[in-house]
Amino acid sequence: MFFDGYGYHGTSFEQTYRCYPASFIEKPQIESGDKIIMPPSALDRLASLHIDYPMLFELQNDAAERVSHCGVLEFIAEEGMIYMPYWMMENLLLQEGDTVRVKNVTLPKGKYVKLQPHTKDFLDISNPKAILETTLRNYSCLTTGDSIMVAYNNKKYYIDIIETKPSNAISIIETDCEVDFAPPLDYKEPEKPVASVPPSKATSQAEEVPAETEPKFNPFTGAGRRLDGKPLSYQPPPASSSSVSKDKQPAVADGSRQPSLGSSLQNTARKSQGKLVFGSNTGRTPKETQREESGKETKQEQPEKKEEPKFQAFTGKKYSLKG
Repeated sequence: MFFDGYGYHGTSFEQTYRCYPASFIEKPQIESGDKIIMPPSALDRLASLHIDYPMLFELQNDAAERVSHCGVLEFIAEEGMIYMPYWMMENLLLQEGDTVRVKNVTLPKGKYVKLQPHTKDFLDISNPKAILETTLRNYSCLTTGDSIMVAYNNKKYYIDIIETKPSNAISIIETDCEVDFAPPLDYKEPEKPVASVPPSKATSQAEEVPAETEPKFNPFTGAGRRLDGKPLSYQPPPASSSSVSKDKQPAVADGSRQPSLGSSLQNTARKSQGKLVFGSNTGRTPKETQREESGKETKQEQPEKKEEPKFQAFTGKKYSLKG
């Protein structure tokens, strides 16, 4: 049996309409819920049927094989047309003027729903639970796989319905429903440190490397030299400041200081000439040292010329005892 030529038949309501977004009608409040606006002829047919209230409907896009569920707000649309929220058209992959099949259904009361925000910004709201409860008051039902829109502070937040119990579509009118949240889609877990090199050991190694490269001050270090200019019979091993100072002290003459870089160079030049250099001449020039050495040699030669003759027995003048 048909009703007014619109194809209504049987004991259930099922009709195909052309859908348009809420921007085509002065009803912007339907964007914050899941209710549609239907024509008056649909109300006449629904009133003659024995259906459950509140009235819930199944929306199906046969071309894309997408299904969702909704409620109804008013019956003021033009015949053959319905108006629905734009986010619902996105879920069903519908464009303006596409056909959608509307059928009345009865859904069980929901007991559990799991939500997943698209971005972490939703969790940054001061009280997201209260905002979600206020928003869901405008919703009649939830369907697994849909993405609902929550408007707050001039910003739109999209949330996926990833699980519903006891069925894939539930009614949330006058029911206590447990809500659970999954991590947001753009959430990234913090990177774990590399297990092979713990961060504490890596930091200690990084601190030790510059400490080894920096030179430390070691007093009394360097090469040892003899005061007489002769080469060392052995090479002293490198030692710490205390051991080096103790090893080098006996090699220095009484009260003399360690030779400087200039004196060490002079000693090197004097060693090549094969001359002896004593500690008192370290601060003088090579010429003065040569003069003094030549003077000493002459002085040493003069006493050799004036040496007294050795004692010889029974030598000298003869004297007579008679006088």
